Amino acid sequence: MDDLKAKYLGEISAAADEAALEAIRLAAVGKKGEISLKMRELGKMTPEERQVAGPALNALKDEVNSAIAAKKAGLADAALNERLQTEWLDVTLPSRGRPAGSIHPISQVTQEVTAIFADMGFAVAEGPQIEDDWHNFDALNIPSHHPARGEMDTFYMHRAEGDNRPPHVLRTHTSPVQIRSMLEKGAPIRVICPGRVYRADYDQTHTPMFHQVEGLAIDKDISMANLKWVLEEFVKSFFEVDGVELRFRASHFPFTEPSAEVDIRCSWDNGQLKVGEGDDWLEILGSGMVHPKVLEAGGINPAEWQGFAFGMGIDRIAMLKYGIPDLRAFFDSDLRWLRHYGFAALDQPDLASGLSR
Repeated sequence: MDDLKAKYLGEISAAADEAALEAIRLAAVGKKGEISLKMRELGKMTPEERQVAGPALNALKDEVNSAIAAKKAGLADAALNERLQTEWLDVTLPSRGRPAGSIHPISQVTQEVTAIFADMGFAVAEGPQIEDDWHNFDALNIPSHHPARGEMDTFYMHRAEGDNRPPHVLRTHTSPVQIRSMLEKGAPIRVICPGRVYRADYDQTHTPMFHQVEGLAIDKDISMANLKWVLEEFVKSFFEVDGVELRFRASHFPFTEPSAEVDIRCSWDNGQLKVGEGDDWLEILGSGMVHPKVLEAGGINPAEWQGFAFGMGIDRIAMLKYGIPDLRAFFDSDLRWLRHYGFAALDQPDLASGLSR
């Protein structure tokens, strides 16, 4: 055992990278490693021999595993230090003559969306990111038993014991801005509501904080036909294509009735999305006619006025348009990523000369 100990501790100390370290681990304590095979021999020993060899083998195994873990941590620290040295930047140095900074794709797409809807007469409305649950849920016809109101999906703000104020949340959508806009401006109204929203989810296509834009139009003679035209014009302008085909699928949202999810006809060519052609369909947003209860919550008489609403993820349509594979990269603060996907700061989106110049 002393020979095994000296052998493997020496090899671990000399390992140059994690691949070499893993090979040593397998040779020592893997299923067919030397120490593992020695431990299998305990069954052939007498009880007296096992009392001596068993603890010694376990101690040897623990020592080798500890040495491997320590070496692995050391290699990781060395790799991090090397990376920090290569990526180090003295922010106090004068400018090196690089071009103007880059616009983040989220900012760019928000500007593109705003330009498109402004051309159709939509104003931009904003609201607080910390909302009371009446604006975020009740006013939008989302009942108290709805799953979206559970703490598994929603970030609730902490309340001190004895605090009787209504619960507050990090808003889960930008729909509360629609309620605030209706209460403030009344009808008729035509607004879009872009902004940050928050939900308890995190994977390749979901993050705890992301961006949405919602649209609201209320008047006395608005119908689903108007909604369809607005969305068709938006998709054509945003993806910069001459024609699109939309498919409305019946769905259910508490704040609209009837409700529909909207798909666009498309194709995928070597991972590249092509809108307006092909045999595939891609869901991009939810929409519908504003529910009468939502109009009432906004101080508007549903017997006199009606309207449509829609909502989509800004991050999602940015990924589709610019071929960005992972949503989480939007929030990594990696300048190399931004230099690849970023946009020139002075090239403002314009419908006449092109959105994504």
